[in-house]
Amino acid sequence: MTPWPKGVLRETHPALDSTNAEALRRAAAGASGPLWLLALEQTAARGRRGRVWTQPPGNFGASLLLRPESPAAAALRSFVAALGLHDALIDATGRPEIFALKWPNDVLLSGRKLAGILLESGGPAGGPLALAIGFGVNLRATPDAGALEPGATPPVSLVDGAGVVISPADFLDLLAPAVDVWETRLRTQGFAPLRAAWLARAARLGEPMTARLPGREFRGRFETIDENGALVLATAEGRVVLPAGEVFFGVPEEAGHAPRH
Repeated sequence: MTPWPKGVLRETHPALDSTNAEALRRAAAGASGPLWLLALEQTAARGRRGRVWTQPPGNFGASLLLRPESPAAAALRSFVAALGLHDALIDATGRPEIFALKWPNDVLLSGRKLAGILLESGGPAGGPLALAIGFGVNLRATPDAGALEPGATPPVSLVDGAGVVISPADFLDLLAPAVDVWETRLRTQGFAPLRAAWLARAARLGEPMTARLPGREFRGRFETIDENGALVLATAEGRVVLPAGEVFFGVPEEAGHAPRH
């Protein structure tokens, strides 16, 4: 097993309201990170766009506090997180062929949602930026079917999808070093190698995709991600570059409603 990264702090809590919220509170109190906060239970966790997110017992919920140089640099940490999570899952299972990355922040196992990542920033106006990167992984269980939105990507657990049982603490031992590798690479080599690595792991590259933003929808072929990490769709009207949004594979009738994160 790769050693715990040097200079990176770690705390494990029986319960927190939200690991991301706690990370940003620590930043407001002066913590600079990098700091991992692992919670065995979260009582008020949230997903993208403020959606409710649950953490059944045995699942993984943790956040990493970082101090990126700028909002643009903070956004690229989504790829650091995704690549590190992908590598940790391969380390846990030995099965790279079953995992893929879904833009902007999900990990799929055989086409079903295994994990999600949520980035939230904070810090005083004009002061240093704080970034909390939240990781949620279905190690043991999946959300109740009634809690899923219509059309959501079907969930899967690592136990059911790969036959692997691992504790949250042991999974963090894999995740933290893997994320540190990609964080170091971004800082020393820039985004180009991360972009290439992410594209090599991307789900449905070259296939039809629907991207939704508030009040707008784009349909096209998933062409690539650009040098800033934005999604590039080849549509009937030309190339469309989207720095944010929610994506669905196929046409809208197949996509349904927006998936949970």
